[in-house]
Amino acid sequence: MAILIAAAGVAGIAQVVHRDTIHHQSAVVVSTEHHHVGNNTNDVIKAMYEANGRHFQDPRAPRFLFLDRKGRVALGIGGYVKGTLSVDMGGVANALDFVTAAIPTPSQPDMRSQLQLDASTSRLFFKLVGRNNVVGEFSVYIESDFRGSSPGYYGMRLRQAYVQLWRFRAGRSWSTFCDVAAVPPTIDFQGPSGNVITMNTMLQYIQPLGDNWEMAMAVEAPSATYTTSQLHNSAISQRVPDMPSYVQYKWNGGKSHIRWSNLLRMLSYRNLVADENRFAFCWATQLTGVIEASPHITLYFQGAYGRGYADYLNDLGGYGYDLIPGERNGTMEAPYALGVVGGVQYTIRPGLFMSAGYSQCRLFDKPTLSSSAYHYGQYVVANIFYSPFANCQLGIEYLYGNRHNYDNVSGNAHRINTMIQYNF
Repeated sequence: MAILIAAAGVAGIAQVVHRDTIHHQSAVVVSTEHHHVGNNTNDVIKAMYEANGRHFQDPRAPRFLFLDRKGRVALGIGGYVKGTLSVDMGGVANALDFVTAAIPTPSQPDMRSQLQLDASTSRLFFKLVGRNNVVGEFSVYIESDFRGSSPGYYGMRLRQAYVQLWRFRAGRSWSTFCDVAAVPPTIDFQGPSGNVITMNTMLQYIQPLGDNWEMAMAVEAPSATYTTSQLHNSAISQRVPDMPSYVQYKWNGGKSHIRWSNLLRMLSYRNLVADENRFAFCWATQLTGVIEASPHITLYFQGAYGRGYADYLNDLGGYGYDLIPGERNGTMEAPYALGVVGGVQYTIRPGLFMSAGYSQCRLFDKPTLSSSAYHYGQYVVANIFYSPFANCQLGIEYLYGNRHNYDNVSGNAHRINTMIQYNF
């Protein structure tokens, strides 16, 4: 085995990968025949370092690359170790992450402050990319963190696992309805309250439409939680996949884009009064984008509205708001919900930037919900990130959140987050 290390390896990689996608990372390349380098090898390494369309917290390009004998397949191994320290004061978000829906209402005197340390959002991934004469370019990706079964319990947890052949992606990844690149940077793992973000198992198809346009559609495994009436209705297993799609226009080498996304759902439930299974038709639409307004300023925005898509919204997912009891006995209805996110990032110099953002999540259709049910939550963030040397990033941020119920009772929380992260 021949090993080409940083000094020679980085120079070689820089010739075949755009300089702005390496992010100044070094690499160790292992190959059985490293002298065999051609267009296929160039394309494979370039695909490995592709940087567009990622969530801010997604791992960057791998540190270690293994090339096959012909230079047509590469395996990358990477990830990061991330440790955070958070301090809540003047009210807490009663969770490991800053979940505004978990803020106690009304504020509780015995829950005014807390200190937490966490390393469970560290990541490990394997990425295989290659090219053959049958399907052209292909990739296989698997990623995990260490959240275990729930926050606060360490253990390896699968995040993403998919195969991408030609224009198809099959497996578990970010939902097609999510625009993860349009999320402002945060240390907080949860992120903005009104953010549309979830991972699903899917079969996705992406179709480029010229140099700047693309569209995608998918069938995805549905996930939903209901608020039920014990004598009138109940939750049952789902029978129809979620069907998200989007159309996107991008420019500036893919650094800026605007995307319009849509979601259709048919959620199943049991009407105990009529003694039969029924469906509730649900939908959502969303406009999102990232705009690099100047070399120093980047803008982020998201706006989503619809009914029966609570599981896709940060503040509502898992709280039983996809379907709620209808006004007629036994029926269930999909409540309307709104999610908005806005943010700006200012790059002071390479390796040093600051950002700020605001988000709101709002649930409508009160009639059958209790007066103490969630009505809306707000999330404010301001932070600064600094890389003192390659692959290391430090960060500090301030978070403010509040939760308001339908009875106008509210609660507030403040948090200071600090972070140290090393990428490998």
